[in-house]
Amino acid sequence: MSSLLNASGMGLIDLGGPVVSADPERRRPEELKALALAAAEALEGAPAEEIAKWATDTFGERFCVTSSMADAVVAHLFSRVSPGVDVVFLDTGLHFPETLKVRDTVIRTMNVNVRSIRPRLTVGQQDGEYGPRLFARSPDECCFLRKVEPLERALSGYDAWATGLRRDESPTRANTPVVAFDAKKGKVKVNPIAAWTEDDVNAYISRWNVPVNELFKKGYGSIGCWPCTRRTKAGEDPRAGRWAMFEKTECGLHV
Repeated sequence: MSSLLNASGMGLIDLGGPVVSADPERRRPEELKALALAAAEALEGAPAEEIAKWATDTFGERFCVTSSMADAVVAHLFSRVSPGVDVVFLDTGLHFPETLKVRDTVIRTMNVNVRSIRPRLTVGQQDGEYGPRLFARSPDECCFLRKVEPLERALSGYDAWATGLRRDESPTRANTPVVAFDAKKGKVKVNPIAAWTEDDVNAYISRWNVPVNELFKKGYGSIGCWPCTRRTKAGEDPRAGRWAMFEKTECGLHV
């Protein structure tokens, strides 16, 4: 079974089991970077459950999962591996009701701790300070206020977090590693289903009866805030419906 030294050299981390010895103090960014690089190599090709277990064993309470609630696959995956894990949801105030329904179903049915993080400003307060419909004039600024800054705030108490990024989602995500170091945040980013295809996701959803956003059945390929999301046409990239009037494909959370 594969194993690797943790970033501080304090002991071996068994990639299929618990941490044998780990630094009780919060790891420094350079330690986290070394740990991420080693794990990315060791865990490439490993099952998603093994990657998830490594993450929760390594970081413990300083680890969380993030979910957009387009589906609850990653939240469910970690609920099986590490019951009670924190799941961070960015409640922008501009979500579709169907998205909030997935979140509420996760809260009700899964053994996870959902943290709904809101922006500092309500939509009304943002309109008053920046003018109405900021999303239509400056979507990058709106995304920063309602997603990027809230995520940075939410992650302040963690050393690592998991996402549901997949390589097949778009060209900008084609090289997504299963474990990476986010230099901007100074934290480890875990992408346990990076190598999954859409078929893999659908198979997992079917096997475990995982909640899925109902908008997918109505022609949406990727789901974000309602003002900046439209249905996709046949043959379009799944993310073509996001910020369709702008040269923009990412909200800023993963760049």
